[in-house]
Amino acid sequence: MTQKFDFADALDLSEDTALSWRSLGELAAGYIEVQNTYRAAIREINTKLEILDDEFRMRHQRNPIHYMQSRLKTPRSIMEKLRRKGLPFTPESVRENLTDVAGIRVICHYIDDIYMVAKLLTAQDDITLVRETDYIKNPKPNGYRSLHLVVQVPVFFAERTERVPVEIQIRTVAMDFWASLEHELRYKAAEDVPDYLVKELTECAEIINRTDMKMQWIYKALGEIKDVGKKN
Repeated sequence: MTQKFDFADALDLSEDTALSWRSLGELAAGYIEVQNTYRAAIREINTKLEILDDEFRMRHQRNPIHYMQSRLKTPRSIMEKLRRKGLPFTPESVRENLTDVAGIRVICHYIDDIYMVAKLLTAQDDITLVRETDYIKNPKPNGYRSLHLVVQVPVFFAERTERVPVEIQIRTVAMDFWASLEHELRYKAAEDVPDYLVKELTECAEIINRTDMKMQWIYKALGEIKDVGKKN
């Protein structure tokens, strides 16, 4: 679905910005090109992940990926982030300074699937791993768990090839369940979440992690039983 371009709403023309040397129309066109470029990068990564998932299903009779979601930052969100960083509001500044314009969330069944999908994707010749942050082995203080990757993928246009960064978050169904609800609860809270509720949320994250580990163990145990049955 084509995202509505809200450049005019995103830019506060009452501010004294460094835009005097470029017309608003040219700048808007540049941002539209940026969005198209990052949207194309999302398609490239999505296709790669779908192919890996299909191949795994063919070889092992199951899919490691439960589902995927993608998102593209709006011009408003992009410009707010540039403003916070004190950076110029130009398409060139977006390309040079931001790595999370394009994002994909990959939801896997098991923890092992997360690392397998990440390994297979980053091993591809045209993928460059820019950054990896492992919040599974090193959770955030609030209990958040996920594997975050920033990769560069080539996007081929008629007259150029551009390497575009995409942020990928890979997590289990259980991790995604907790993260989604935790985000919703914090968003709905009129003020800061009280300490005792923060503690409860953290404890929920620990319970979910133990459940993830136990489901992984059950899956492996069932696989071993199945292998023994085949040998007999």
